[in-house]
Amino acid sequence: MSESIQLGNVNGYLAKPEGSGPFPAVIVIQEWWGLDAQTKSIADRFAKEGYLAFAPDVYHGELAQLGDGDTAMKLVQKYAPNAPAELTTMFDALKAHPNCNGKIGSVGFCFGGRMSLALSTTRPLDAVCTFYGGGMQTIFDQLRANLKAPVLGFFGDADVSIPAGTVEEFDKLLDDVGVEHEVIMYPNSGHAFFRDSDPSVYIPEASKDAWERVKKFFGKYLG
Repeated sequence: MSESIQLGNVNGYLAKPEGSGPFPAVIVIQEWWGLDAQTKSIADRFAKEGYLAFAPDVYHGELAQLGDGDTAMKLVQKYAPNAPAELTTMFDALKAHPNCNGKIGSVGFCFGGRMSLALSTTRPLDAVCTFYGGGMQTIFDQLRANLKAPVLGFFGDADVSIPAGTVEEFDKLLDDVGVEHEVIMYPNSGHAFFRDSDPSVYIPEASKDAWERVKKFFGKYLG
């Protein structure tokens, strides 16, 4: 079952598992295109695994068409400054939701991968996952100072949108902070390899492996 609801001051897509709750929750944060059908489908997948899955509409109803990078960049520049604060308010509302049992993880993709990590610095997430977090190097200082949740990160070795050495620096940062973590680098995989609605970037083998790993990860920390 799914519905459009508002949590805090952010509207979004809520996918609920079958049966009676409360359930552990997973926040699913969009790519830089916006809250599209792809993001909603991932929330649905988590709901089928028994999670109350909420995909916040960080762009407040605006959406870039797949491939229109110019519009996507403008939307990021417009909404990214306020997104971390809005996500913290959303987190508080989700935690108080009657169908949430109080355990919350987050997962984000591209722009959302950075926002997922950023949320972990302001709210007590039980687990945080990032898929090829674009611009995550801009919040490394925040992560060093405030990160406490276990982390799972997925990247592709052919991702030219992430500066060389950033993933290795991220892995070392997590070592230094001392949180439980795993950083996976998939061979012959570029940016957005998990986007199964786009044959030009989708890598089935990497996506299948990542999905199994993220299910196990959330099962460990949210189960």
